Amino acid sequence: MKILICGKGGSGKSTIAALLAKSMAKRGYKVLVMDSDESNFGLHRQLGMKLPEGFMNYFGGKKTMIERMFASMQKGEGGMVKIFDKRWTFGDIPEEYLTEKNGIKLLVIGKIHDFGEGCACPMGALSREFLKNLELEDDEVVIVDTDAGIEHFGRGVEDGCDLIIVVVDPSYESLKLSLKIEELAVSIKRPVYFILNKIDDESRSIMLESLNQERVAGEIPSNREIFKASLEGRELDMRLDEVESLVDKLSMET
Repeated sequence: MKILICGKGGSGKSTIAALLAKSMAKRGYKVLVMDSDESNFGLHRQLGMKLPEGFMNYFGGKKTMIERMFASMQKGEGGMVKIFDKRWTFGDIPEEYLTEKNGIKLLVIGKIHDFGEGCACPMGALSREFLKNLELEDDEVVIVDTDAGIEHFGRGVEDGCDLIIVVVDPSYESLKLSLKIEELAVSIKRPVYFILNKIDDESRSIMLESLNQERVAGEIPSNREIFKASLEGRELDMRLDEVESLVDKLSMET
C-alpha cells in the first residue's frame, strides 16, 4: 500500500509519518518512508536516521530534470517527463540513496539548498513517476510525507498512491484545506481519511462539526513528549494507542 500524508504546514504530517512507519515496521511490514517535502529538514531526525543523498541526483540532478521538463514543454507535452523505463521494486532503489533503521528505509526526493536554485517542480515530477512505477509486495508499505498544502495535487503526485491521510490541526486554515483535499481526493477516486492532531475536548468538538465524521480515522491529543522531542530534533520513540488504532484500520485496507 502507498499511503500519502498531507495537510497544512505545521499540522504534524512528519510526526504522523514517522510514528506510523515505526508502528507498521514493528508489525512486520517492510516500510519505505518517502520524503517528498523539499523544505522540511526534520523527518529523518524523527526517524532517528541520517539524511540520505537526494534521489534526484540519481537522475542527473535538478538542473538536468529542469532541462528535460523544458524540452518536454517545447514539444507540446506539458512538461511531462518519462523518468522510468521499467517498473521498480524496493530492491531496485540504489542503496546509496537510502538510510535504514529498524526495518524502515528512508528515501529523500530532494531538498532546496541554495538561493535562487529554482522551483521544486522537478521533485514533484520525480515523486509522481516513482510512485506510479513502484510495485509492492503484500508486506511492503510506502509512506509519503508531502510538502504543505495542495501543490502536490497539481503536480499529480497522488496519481500513484492508494490512500490519502490528511492531518488536521485545530485551525480554521487547516479545516478549510482539509475539505479541499477531500474534494480533490474524491475527484481522483482515492480513499481519504482525516487524523485530528494536537486536539483537546473543545477543539475536537468544533473540528468534528466541520468534517465528514465517517472519514475521521484517528484523534491524537496534544502530547508534551512529542512536542519536546520534535523541538529538540530527537527520534520519536514513543508508542501512541491512537496510532496503533490507525494502523489497525489501515491493515484492513490492504
